[in-house]
Amino acid sequence: MNLGELIQLLDCEVVWADDLIDEVHVESCFAADLMSDVLAFSEPGALLITGLASVQSIHAADVADLKGIVYVASKRPAEQVLELARRRGIPLLSTRMGMFEVCAVLREAGLKPGAKP
Repeated sequence: MNLGELIQLLDCEVVWADDLIDEVHVESCFAADLMSDVLAFSEPGALLITGLASVQSIHAADVADLKGIVYVASKRPAEQVLELARRRGIPLLSTRMGMFEVCAVLREAGLKPGAKP
């Protein structure tokens, strides 16, 4: 699924994605608010689903080699977070849905869990 399909599926607002909407494809997702869990348990290439709209989410996504971030509950990052995402090339989306609902919708759409066994 590319980001454009994901945006429609989750009714997302594009916070930042530049020209990556059609280029970035995701097959799995990982949901967490603890960035230590993201670093320890997420698989590279997954999409991060989180409510933590801070620089830590960008750093964790970058180190864990994740494809992008979907912020839940209409959360939006501050300008410094947005600037860091731009520099690292990490697309950012925001949805009004909660984490549980996002995970359920993505699972139903065929995305796999992006967690290490």
